Amino acid sequence: QVQLVESGGGSVQAGGSLRLSCAASGYTYSSNCMGWFRQAPGKEREGVAAIYTGGASTYYVDSVKGRFTISQDNAKNTLFLQMNSLKPEDTAMYYCAVNPRFACYLGPFDPERFDYWGQGTQVTVSS
Repeated sequence: QVQLVESGGGSVQAGGSLRLSCAASGYTYSSNCMGWFRQAPGKEREGVAAIYTGGASTYYVDSVKGRFTISQDNAKNTLFLQMNSLKPEDTAMYYCAVNPRFACYLGPFDPERFDYWGQGTQVTVSS
């Protein structure tokens, strides 16, 4: 049974930092596309960052480039999202997800390609 458990969310002031973690279990962690998505109230879920767990390829949506960094600890089957210079518009529920069927580069931010999702962790950035 695939399980993804996010942690690390919280409330920070604009300009602050948070580090999200996603502990994965129940499947072969390596050689998959994993991603971080977020959803703010009244808005669609959007992809933020993605990584191919079998290599070094990473992908970022333009709005977070230079501020967010996706990384992983393969030995611990854990995905991270380091978020710096946070802005109020980054406020959302953040989810990690696994895409086991398609290559990452074919659609790193297409939620339809991600089969498994965590329960989410809330990030709130105040101005």
